[in-house]
Amino acid sequence: MLIVVDMINGFVNEGPLHDENIGNIIPGQVELVKAFLENNRDVVFIRDAHTEDAEEFKSFPVHCLDGTHESELVDELKVYEDQGITFKKNSTSAMFAKGFMEYINSKQGLEDITIVGCCTDICVLNLAIPLKNYFNEQNIDTNVIVMEDLVETYNIPNVHDNKEYNKMGLTLMKQAGIIIM
Repeated sequence: MLIVVDMINGFVNEGPLHDENIGNIIPGQVELVKAFLENNRDVVFIRDAHTEDAEEFKSFPVHCLDGTHESELVDELKVYEDQGITFKKNSTSAMFAKGFMEYINSKQGLEDITIVGCCTDICVLNLAIPLKNYFNEQNIDTNVIVMEDLVETYNIPNVHDNKEYNKMGLTLMKQAGIIIM
């Protein structure tokens, strides 16, 4: 299974947390999505789609409101959305998105879950580590893999250095048993 996290306009093209450099990982993600689909493997898209009163806005600026252009997949990936399944989330973790865990549990015998997307240190990390913990708790032998070259985070000078936070996110995930490729 491939999970593409938050490759939406609000992190790539517009909005207070966007960084156009995140767009640099899109071509590799498109190739991976195509490969998974051609091999009849599941592709899951996760989209930030916040309510106007989202608790998350106490920690982050208002972004990616449900029903807005910001919460839609970038055009390069949007063309594949109907061939996969999409879950909207109102927090930094897809684990709590409506229907997500039910979907994961319906997929018996998953050997690997590959994760790509943004933001490495927030939404990718908050999916990968709890997912690995869940599999460990349930004694399910499923690898959680993060593709190092296909994840990125945003840069805000003197606030959120993308290189530092990307490295930190990958390190924390590796220490938690995530396979970094």
